[in-house]
Amino acid sequence: MTTAPDRATPEPTVLELGLPDPVRDPDLPARVRIHEVGARDGLQNESSLVHVEVKAEFIARLAAAGLRTVEATSFVHPKWVPQLADAEELMPRLADLSARHPGLRLPVLVPNERGLDRALAHHVGEVAVFASATETFARRNLNRSADEAMAMFRPVVERATAAGVPVRGYLSMCFGDPWEGPVPIPQVVRHGLTLLEMGCAELSLGDTIGVATPGQVKALIDEFTRSGVPIGQVAVHFHDTYGQALANTLAALRSGVTVVDASAGGLGGCPYAKSATGNLATEDLVWMLHGLGIETGVDLAALADTSGWMARQLGRPSPSRTVRALLGPTA
Repeated sequence: MTTAPDRATPEPTVLELGLPDPVRDPDLPARVRIHEVGARDGLQNESSLVHVEVKAEFIARLAAAGLRTVEATSFVHPKWVPQLADAEELMPRLADLSARHPGLRLPVLVPNERGLDRALAHHVGEVAVFASATETFARRNLNRSADEAMAMFRPVVERATAAGVPVRGYLSMCFGDPWEGPVPIPQVVRHGLTLLEMGCAELSLGDTIGVATPGQVKALIDEFTRSGVPIGQVAVHFHDTYGQALANTLAALRSGVTVVDASAGGLGGCPYAKSATGNLATEDLVWMLHGLGIETGVDLAALADTSGWMARQLGRPSPSRTVRALLGPTA
């Protein structure tokens, strides 16, 4: 005789039930490093300013959830990105995080040598530069041609590397541009190789407006590897404008990529490309990776709670489907 469930007993959560049920695919990486960009790429697109104490708490919560690469801020001129004008105030508030979370990396974005000087004054361990694969976006975002921007980044990369500070190179508009349309693969590879040649340790290929599809992703990564780029130097950064971010991530994983950018709660966009919607949500990514038996080191429940907390600070629900499924539709 089957006993009816006690209605007073709360229904267990899907995570308590052991879901997602992992099924390992031997053709995929065993472990993926998530490069969390919510605190920088996510918050820079907010219409209202987020208090520095909230940012510091957000980053601390992300680290406590198991993320070991959390991009903290950008040392850009406040005129261009006022949401990140408090970088000098933020960094001292993060000084003890690495001691509390061994292996934690807190890279920052720097647009030029002045930004690098400011970052080095705070003893940052890693920096990133942000280049464009297309001319129109380079001029709108950096007020110079794509090649002129590369020339601006070269002394930044060389000086940082000489100081023992690794540099990540972001390359935006790799799959489509809102003004130019499709972006030829050789054009993307040329600019990507320039970033690597000048000394960038890692290259993040960005689908800034979220138009990529899995075939494009495979074709671009294949061309980079044919050009001699080790797959370990390649990362991917997808926006979910057309709901393709997870499919594109899976295509990248099948090509051997093991570093994926994501934003807690799906925060973000791009202030210079209005068709760019939110980044791939870190929770959605973690759900898929854990279902594939891929290790991330991330506590999904703690991460979802963090994104729910941040959504409350911003006064709106999280766009992440996984956050809403775990915490409720108003999370």
